Amino acid sequence: MLGIDPGLTRCGVGVVDVQPNRQVSLVHVDVIRTPADAELPARLLAISQGIAAVIAEFAPDAVAVERVFAQQNLRTVMGTAQASGIAVSKAAEAGLPVALHTPSEVKAAITGYGSADKAQVGTMVARVLGLSEVPGPADAADALAIAICHGWRGGATAPDAGASGGLTPAQRAWRDAEKSAAKRRL
Repeated sequence: MLGIDPGLTRCGVGVVDVQPNRQVSLVHVDVIRTPADAELPARLLAISQGIAAVIAEFAPDAVAVERVFAQQNLRTVMGTAQASGIAVSKAAEAGLPVALHTPSEVKAAITGYGSADKAQVGTMVARVLGLSEVPGPADAADALAIAICHGWRGGATAPDAGASGGLTPAQRAWRDAEKSAAKRRL
């Protein structure tokens, strides 16, 4: 599973292996960086090449990208949207399924709380992966959180997950929130 935290200056990429029992292991994490003073086409090309290299080297079975959300700074949201488009395009080019997750979905999946701050997300990512420290910078931890969220999403909401099904508290919260949302849609 490849998670991507899109950004024009820093684009986090994290690859994890999610087992059927929802155990997660770190495969790779990095941040693709582009200089702020470089021309936009060169920056987008660097992001494209970086994502393509990760896909080629680690052969993920799916790609999860953080969904772009509105921010006060139009320039920032435009750069994020452009990097997101590159990520989706590279996944499609490789024939991989793509999922988009909102920041609150990712936070809820990892911490059990959709308004968690970056420090809480990073701490839980380190705990889930059995790391001695939080991956840095925050873009790296966020990319791993996105990958974990997507990997857990299907398993944590599967009918055979049972009462606890070996789920972590965050996974149970995610499953329960999904069930509640489904009931409201009916």
